Amino acid sequence: MNIDTTPYLASPDLLNALQSRRSVPSRQLGSPGPDEATLLRMLQAAVRVPDHGKLVPFRFLRISGDARHALGELLAARTLQLDPHAPLAAVEKDRARFSHAPLIITVIARLTANHKVPEQEQLLTAGSVCFALLQSAQAFGFGAQWLSGWAAYDPAITARLGLAPQEKIAGFIHIGTSRLEVPERERPAAAALLQDWSPHA
Repeated sequence: MNIDTTPYLASPDLLNALQSRRSVPSRQLGSPGPDEATLLRMLQAAVRVPDHGKLVPFRFLRISGDARHALGELLAARTLQLDPHAPLAAVEKDRARFSHAPLIITVIARLTANHKVPEQEQLLTAGSVCFALLQSAQAFGFGAQWLSGWAAYDPAITARLGLAPQEKIAGFIHIGTSRLEVPERERPAAAALLQDWSPHA
């Protein structure tokens, strides 16, 4: 049997995209955002993730235009409902939370209970979609940031967003045009994180 011993050649463009990925803070994201055709291409790329059982355990919810500000008002009101003495700065922060980027794609995990594919793996698939969408946004020249925050776990907010009982928010992906050049930050050294397992250990 002939064995191919040709050295494996990396794709420079793809490798550069992976090694240069970075998040842009949502406060630094402005207009324009992607148009409808571009957004659909971004989402189509983002759904190419590992999906055990082919359950497609995720869906997308778009928040844009005036809906961003309406959601901010809901968050501000909910903050005061939970804590009537909340500082004004905290209330205003929540009010503006979704007002910076022109587009927020909410990735919602749709979990199937008592399935042979554990819910943890279904949730990981939805998380993979979040990360793939970050990469897709950058590939199209946009900045993006994956956020969650307390609103992703608050039952009153998730109910207003239309989530069913078996659904969870995997992330709010804020997408827009970056207003600044994001500096590189220190990353962990992969070699320091790698271990070898031995059956004799």
